[in-house]
Amino acid sequence: MRVVVVTPPAPVVTLAEAKAHLRVSGPAEDALIEGMVAAATQHLDGPAGWLGRALGVQALEARLDLTCHPSLIRLSFPPIRSVESVTYLDANRAPIVADPSTYELIGDDVITIGAPAWANAYSGREALRVRFTAGYDVIPAPIRAAILLMVGDLYGYRETTSQVAATSVPMSLTVEALLGPYRVYR
Repeated sequence: MRVVVVTPPAPVVTLAEAKAHLRVSGPAEDALIEGMVAAATQHLDGPAGWLGRALGVQALEARLDLTCHPSLIRLSFPPIRSVESVTYLDANRAPIVADPSTYELIGDDVITIGAPAWANAYSGREALRVRFTAGYDVIPAPIRAAILLMVGDLYGYRETTSQVAATSVPMSLTVEALLGPYRVYR
């Protein structure tokens, strides 16, 4: 299953929050700081992120191959908020939107009610697509703190190596400790 971002989330940490954390008051470095917030967030968030979950509210689409006809589809990147649509390709490869009364969301799973509507569908690559909304209304405090610490590291160490020793600046142990309980392993 491949998951793509349909509608990206709004920033989960504001420029004002980041500037307060960095103790920066003027506007001269706003674009730089916004870029650092975006980089830290993208490192953690969504299908390409280290956490394996959705941070801000966003629309995602799971694309499944129909080599079998699943009656249970486990969605990735929690927290899952809702399923917007389930679309599959019929035998002629025309898209069909499944009737919402034929499936329901229970936790992170889309479960069919009765036989899956896509049982006689085209069984090729990405023939089944589940569009869903995931992410937090309010990001957990440890994740917010980790993003701010990452922004602080990016701001304080603007090069990839330290002048003291030729070593990379890794994600700090504090950041990993804050994020560890939220990481989803796929």
